[in-house]
Amino acid sequence: MVWAQSLNGVIGLDGGMPWEVPEDLQHFKQVTMGEVLVMGRRTWSSFPNSVRPLPGRTSIVVSKTFSEDPSDPNLDHEDVHIVEDLDKGLELAAQLKTSQTIWVAGGGTLYDQAIDIATVVERSLFNLNIDGDTYAPELDGSWALAEQDPANGWHTSKSSVEYRFERWERTLEQDN
Repeated sequence: MVWAQSLNGVIGLDGGMPWEVPEDLQHFKQVTMGEVLVMGRRTWSSFPNSVRPLPGRTSIVVSKTFSEDPSDPNLDHEDVHIVEDLDKGLELAAQLKTSQTIWVAGGGTLYDQAIDIATVVERSLFNLNIDGDTYAPELDGSWALAEQDPANGWHTSKSSVEYRFERWERTLEQDN
């Protein structure tokens, strides 16, 4: 899974990200380039039309109500697929075999559904507490911090937000 969050766990507000950190967008691009992204309809819709579908990646959009929308020409693309649930999205991603990694890329509902089966989380952490309406799942004791950039402290973005990149790996079986 891949996401960005504030210290208090916020990942979204009103269908978007409540911060502007260009370095995070570059990191997201670097991590996901050439891979398959599984995302919800609201996450898909949060990307500007100019970058939908995300170049160099296959997008699987999970939605029970979002079928071929004639008002969104970006859905009619060979690298975009619509499925009705996360299980079908993961099955399709495995069948496509276009990448090494399948990234669940939001939103909150899909993260909550996928946290028990995920093995890796790429998290951008922002050194701020903000209001939001969508939250990241908690990384419990079955997860361990494998990498952090910078190793200590924070980077400072062009927008003056302090941030760091973290890679978490599952170390223990999760009890369900």
